[in-house]
Amino acid sequence: MSHCRPRLRRIGVAWGDKMLDERKGIQDYRTIWISDTHLGTPGAQAKALLHFLKYTRSETLYLVGDIVDGWQLKKRFYWPQEHNDVIQKLLRKARHGTRVIYIPGNHDEAARHYLGFNFGDIAIKQDDIHNTADGRKLWVVHGDLFDNVIQHARWLAYLGDRAYTLLLVLNRLLNKIRNLLNMPYWSLSQYLKHRVKSAVSFISAFETAMLKETRRRGCDGVVCGHIHKPEMREIDGILYANDGDWVESLSALVEHHDGRLELLDWQHAEATITWQVPEQFATPDEATARIGAST
Repeated sequence: MSHCRPRLRRIGVAWGDKMLDERKGIQDYRTIWISDTHLGTPGAQAKALLHFLKYTRSETLYLVGDIVDGWQLKKRFYWPQEHNDVIQKLLRKARHGTRVIYIPGNHDEAARHYLGFNFGDIAIKQDDIHNTADGRKLWVVHGDLFDNVIQHARWLAYLGDRAYTLLLVLNRLLNKIRNLLNMPYWSLSQYLKHRVKSAVSFISAFETAMLKETRRRGCDGVVCGHIHKPEMREIDGILYANDGDWVESLSALVEHHDGRLELLDWQHAEATITWQVPEQFATPDEATARIGAST
């Protein structure tokens, strides 16, 4: 079994050659994958996502599920202007020539009733096969259909969703305190995912199931979301790539024009590109300090 270290790049540390439009500060890619934005919830980082969509462009943009959180919207309607702005930005990209493909997940499963249809130039699909510039065949799917909890114990999935929502509330309170103490952002839920044995076991089982199905389909790799854990590694010749989420990780998977794949960490976006950092994240000065320290 071979493992490749994930290439998780902090934006602003290294801009790829000829990948930056110097006039507008826009990064240009062949393909972008994002998922798990969970619009319709207080935890969605819509400002950061709008910043990402503004300063990136691509020939193809994949929305890999859980874009709108229907589960939470059924309980409590929450839809601020920023969330609407994200939807409008996606529609605008599609109108202006970006090929946008929407693959619903479990939180926006209602959209699966419209598979094969287009919504404002956005194609809705169950899954897709993406061919990279260097000839690799990637299976693109949200991943919830390979989650045993979702498929066989749905009540437990709803319970887990409530627990995760509470955890995010605690996470925001904790980081408000850390921010007052000039301490960097720290994710409680990500910490627990890496430390709690059952969570680690679940993630491992999910990855194994995804890789097994990818091999069965004759693909070179899989791109998915669902578990909110950005990852890119090769196991037994099959690439596993998870584009993360826009609740905590603020990550995306991108394909460069030569076929190279890369995970982006937009949480540490280049501070010279003016934007309003969500209060639970570091201030621009702190972000700059961290970027400078890592170069």
